[in-house]
Amino acid sequence: MSDHRILLSEREIPKTWYNVVPDLPAPMKPYLHPGTLQPAQPSDMAAIFPMNLIEQEMSAAASIAIPEAVLDILRLWRPTPLVRAVRFERALGTPAKIFYKNESVSPAGSHKPNTAVAQAYYNKEAGINRLTTETGAGQWGSALALACNLFGMECMVYMVRCSFDQKPHRRTMMQAWGAKCVASPSELTNSGRKMLSEDPDSPGSLGIAISEAVEEAAGRKDTNYSLGSVLNHVLLHQTVIGQEALAQLKIAGAYPDVVIGCCGGGSNFAGLAFPFVPEKAAGKKVRLMAVEPTACPTMTKGVYAYDFGDKSGMTPLIKMDTLGHDFIPPGIHAGGLRYHGMSPLVSLLHRAGVVEAASYPQLKCFEAALKFAGAEGLIVAPETSHAIACVVDEAMKAKEETKDKTILFNLSGHGHFDMGAYEKYFEGGLEDYHYPEEKVREALAHLPRAS
Repeated sequence: MSDHRILLSEREIPKTWYNVVPDLPAPMKPYLHPGTLQPAQPSDMAAIFPMNLIEQEMSAAASIAIPEAVLDILRLWRPTPLVRAVRFERALGTPAKIFYKNESVSPAGSHKPNTAVAQAYYNKEAGINRLTTETGAGQWGSALALACNLFGMECMVYMVRCSFDQKPHRRTMMQAWGAKCVASPSELTNSGRKMLSEDPDSPGSLGIAISEAVEEAAGRKDTNYSLGSVLNHVLLHQTVIGQEALAQLKIAGAYPDVVIGCCGGGSNFAGLAFPFVPEKAAGKKVRLMAVEPTACPTMTKGVYAYDFGDKSGMTPLIKMDTLGHDFIPPGIHAGGLRYHGMSPLVSLLHRAGVVEAASYPQLKCFEAALKFAGAEGLIVAPETSHAIACVVDEAMKAKEETKDKTILFNLSGHGHFDMGAYEKYFEGGLEDYHYPEEKVREALAHLPRAS
């Protein structure tokens, strides 16, 4: 072990997923059936999910064993390094200690395969050989393409139109692993055709892409749907990140004052932060910071209400922080953060004060990402840059207050397929977007009537 990189052996990969549900400060509100508005039953989800994942979605067990077949694949890149960003600390001139969990070392370049492998495994065990999904920036689509390839399954990805155009090599990556990727909204589904008839130039949204993927899965017996964020079982699978980080920090003789992750649907933030929830409840003074874009301010400007997870209202209603399922954010380059809702678990913890939320404009995020690249050498995804912008602010506060502070953040993905975004930044072609209050009110006016 060096002073800068704290590594664990393959034998030290967590053997169970941590479930935050028993440690919540209040019970989760049930999902509601979109037709009856009554609590959804497992049978309501069986058309698109295998029973094992439905059980995990509704589980109150403190931990769930990770199948050996899943662990066998996770060993390709896990455990991931915990890195002390000493050069970044020097560049900022801060007394703060900055650590990052490097999830960019997975084959797909992000944290997403942690759940993609698990979801593909459980579907394969259930006799399903084809999965559909949506993707924003393409990190999730490429992760599921990888997982399906490893289990000999077909994969169909609906990629949000603006990201489909901005990030062509993400599509190529999916194709290399045998998946089919189309721009959403598309002509392949009723929901896609409806959206195109209303707006032929629609940039798309994750809500629209989810509608298309769910519609296809529900209409084919050989196909299930797979989701890359938001739902309980997805966040559950990501907790290997935080569990490893706790073990690595112990080796380093450190403990964070603040844990930071970018937040679109909640998976990479929760994966790092959730294992710290019981520690915080037990008296540890640790802040959990979820960072979102000002262009899609789900937690900082949204409301806590029941809403659909998709644009067409096909999914169960979820109690969550939301901007309204009709919300279509501008085409910022952090495509993975362009979602109208937030994980119900993250939302509940946010509303209970366990999780803090902040929003950042994209120019400040790119500036922070370039400072990090200049010091540490890593070029991060636009999504991850939001976490780094918050890290810079926290580090500068420590400098101003001349206080020792330990900061931990999730480096959720690399930016190797985001050079177009960086190029536009260098050319002055990017602008900040603060979503207008009136547009938020307009989208929220169409929330479903559910208590």
